Amino acid sequence: MDADAPTLRALLARRDLKLSLAGDDLDPQALDRGIRWVHSSDLADPTPFLSEGLVLLTTGTQFPQGDDADAAAVYRSYVHRLATRGVVGLGFGTEVVRAGIPPALVDACRDERMPLFEVPYRTPFIAVARANAEAIAAEAYARRSWALAAQRAIALAALRPDGLGATVAELAKQLDTWVGMFDAAGELSREHPAGGLGAETAAALQREVTGVLHRGARAGSSLHIGETPFSLQTLGRGGHLRGVIAIAAGDLDQEGRVVVTAVIAMAGLALEQQQGLGRARSALRAGLVQSLLTGDPALARRTSRELWGPLPSAPVVVGVTDAAAARVDGIAELLELWADERRGALFFGRGEDGLVMVVPQGDRSSVDELVARFEVRVGLSDPTGYDGFAAALGQARVARDRGIRPVTEFAEVARAGVLSALTDEARALARAELAPLYDHDAAQGTHLVETLKVWLDEDCSHEATAQALGVHRHTVRTRLALIERVLGRDLSSFATRAELWAALRALDAPV
Repeated sequence: MDADAPTLRALLARRDLKLSLAGDDLDPQALDRGIRWVHSSDLADPTPFLSEGLVLLTTGTQFPQGDDADAAAVYRSYVHRLATRGVVGLGFGTEVVRAGIPPALVDACRDERMPLFEVPYRTPFIAVARANAEAIAAEAYARRSWALAAQRAIALAALRPDGLGATVAELAKQLDTWVGMFDAAGELSREHPAGGLGAETAAALQREVTGVLHRGARAGSSLHIGETPFSLQTLGRGGHLRGVIAIAAGDLDQEGRVVVTAVIAMAGLALEQQQGLGRARSALRAGLVQSLLTGDPALARRTSRELWGPLPSAPVVVGVTDAAAARVDGIAELLELWADERRGALFFGRGEDGLVMVVPQGDRSSVDELVARFEVRVGLSDPTGYDGFAAALGQARVARDRGIRPVTEFAEVARAGVLSALTDEARALARAELAPLYDHDAAQGTHLVETLKVWLDEDCSHEATAQALGVHRHTVRTRLALIERVLGRDLSSFATRAELWAALRALDAPV
């Protein structure tokens, strides 16, 4: 504790005031509470005019002269009201009304754990108030000086090669606490001191940071994880957050907030500057995806090896995210981090309608982690070599668009057959194609649609169709002839039969 800090201990230590503590049965921490001001009053109940953190001085004119039980009750009630109001100490001026401090007042203060001290006659109350005011002014000056020095130190740190890391470290040193920086994907990218949080606390903090980033709003917030208070400050613009700075501290004073604001501004500027480099890197990755689509991976192999490490070894699985994936910048930043950590196990780049991922066959951990972290759907191709990259990307798109789960493999979609991929447009054409038959059945009470469907399912056999419908084979022939006239189509043509069969299946297929 700074000797100049405005506390009761510091006030009592001023030799020029000659103050003396009454009694020694007191919690030592009671003397280290901050004093916001010193006030004097001889009112019987001054609490309506007091605020928390004050030291009250009195000469005792409001107290009864006797020392009987009634007088003791007055003292107890008086001190209790002061303690409830948040008064941190009581000074009694002696030799004005009383020769010393009334014993009943000493007992009442001891019961309430209220520090009580004597102010001798030769020490005016104004001197005590002025001494505390000087301490408050000195502390304010010291804090302002600290804030200026801290901002200079942080500005110099920002000029080092890893400016962001040095800035985080300097802020942690200045605040004497743990400070961490999380990127747009919610990953802890820098911290000081390293490993300063326990595993459970770090995991809980990351969940909180991820929630802040998902909301996408620029804001500051405070929270507690266990017994540890944290302050979170977002970096970047609303809707385009670049990360979060977390500080293991509760509410900071004005000077502390000024220093943190300076760090937020510098970190935000540095991240915005890095964004230009990130856009160039993203454009290069997108170009390599286009290069792989040509079926010649030589350029992509050479470029990737120079910048990020080798491409995943074939056979590979190609994945693609949905085009409307939220927080695409955060997803790309996380994939960039993983690509650097897992060299040779992941390649990615922006495609025309989503992020394209390439992982080795049998190792889709990156895909599963991505889906678990973000609300994103991914389609996966069958294993392939790089010469089949274009076809694999097509498979991945089909799996993504037809799948209903977060991760869908093309093999699952393929098992459903070609007709499962019919679009709404195909169904509309099918309804138009068969509408004359449905209308004729509705108007004439015929069974043309049913007959056509069974006939096609029975491989165009008149005998089998008649048995399935329970009619004579000549009836089947008559109905088929009527179908030809209603549709204006020749059923002897294989192309016509195939088109009508597909139209019937399209209308029966689940939407």
